[in-house]
Amino acid sequence: MERSLFIPVILGTVRQGRKSEHVAQFVMQEVSKQQGVETELIDIRNIPLSTIDEGENIKDKGFSETIDRADGLIIVVPEYNHGYPGLLKHVLDTNLKEYIHKAVGICGVSAGPFGGTRVIQNLLPVMRELGLVTIFWDGNFSSVQNIFDESGNLLEEAYIRRMDKFLKELIWMSKVLRYGREKVALE
Repeated sequence: MERSLFIPVILGTVRQGRKSEHVAQFVMQEVSKQQGVETELIDIRNIPLSTIDEGENIKDKGFSETIDRADGLIIVVPEYNHGYPGLLKHVLDTNLKEYIHKAVGICGVSAGPFGGTRVIQNLLPVMRELGLVTIFWDGNFSSVQNIFDESGNLLEEAYIRRMDKFLKELIWMSKVLRYGREKVALE
């Protein structure tokens, strides 16, 4: 029997009142429905990192072990003035070898109409530099304040179909890359 894929969801903001938390919970729920896939939420708010140093010098053991074990990643990230949160970048930069040849899908969150498209565009070169392989589909959550109610319940069913398409691509890419990491020597 093939072992399950492990695809954690990273919530990439620490702000109070963050609407992207509803998106992360929704994504976790949808990943949990996938047969043969395990997940967990990594909230960067809970990773104790120093801001007076960087990289390997401040690596959090738990985060690194989780990323090392992962077959793929989902990053849920709000758009901050056309960019990504600095603390997310700080957290991601603490690891390097743990990311190599693993799939990543990005879910952009926006209060406006573009669904985090600009944050996704800005993160793509970062993902490549880290050694991650981005999938072809993005998760775009536009006007996030209208997608969920105050308790985080989904109000727009179309997001279930969109997330299904996103997850099928991520799962396929995660399987292929895991096979490659385990069976194909890098020469």
